[in-house]
Amino acid sequence: MRNRPVIAGMLAVVLGGAAACGGGASVPPASSPAAPSGHRIAVTSAAFAEDGAIPRRYTCDGADVSPPLAFSGVPARTASLALLVQDSDAPEGPFTHWLVWDIAPRTTALADGRAPKGAEQGRNDFRRPGYGGPCPPRGDRPHHYVFTVYAADRRLDLTPATATADDLRRALAGHTLASGTLSGHYAR
Repeated sequence: MRNRPVIAGMLAVVLGGAAACGGGASVPPASSPAAPSGHRIAVTSAAFAEDGAIPRRYTCDGADVSPPLAFSGVPARTASLALLVQDSDAPEGPFTHWLVWDIAPRTTALADGRAPKGAEQGRNDFRRPGYGGPCPPRGDRPHHYVFTVYAADRRLDLTPATATADDLRRALAGHTLASGTLSGHYAR
């Protein structure tokens, strides 16, 4: 029975550490912001089809410019659009290639190699603002890249050049009217 205080102390440390690692109330989980059911934005590209191969031009092996995108089905109440591009097969979890917000709500297309006029861009996981194309490790199986467009009911208050994907998700939480995705793959 002499060990009871030691065991109780160890248990307190373990439980306290587990609580610190869990999704505490001050930091929401980094999941995708939910849109009301039935509201979907159609996202397409002239460069590749859904689940198709992303052309080399739009990767680190090519010109490393963003692909052309088109979207439809944006709700009338939309105040701004946001775009998040992530590699869902990165070894340490989703890898952010591009995050853009405060895109004009009437925008229906983005030209290749151009950020939307008047929009803000955050920091990708290459640690720089703007687009960074697919660049999986050589020899890996094809990685999948998800281009997600969000319709928000407000403009997002984020710091350009330093905002991360988690910051974008938190800003969109409770303010997403609709969303849609386009996925492509690339291997080196």
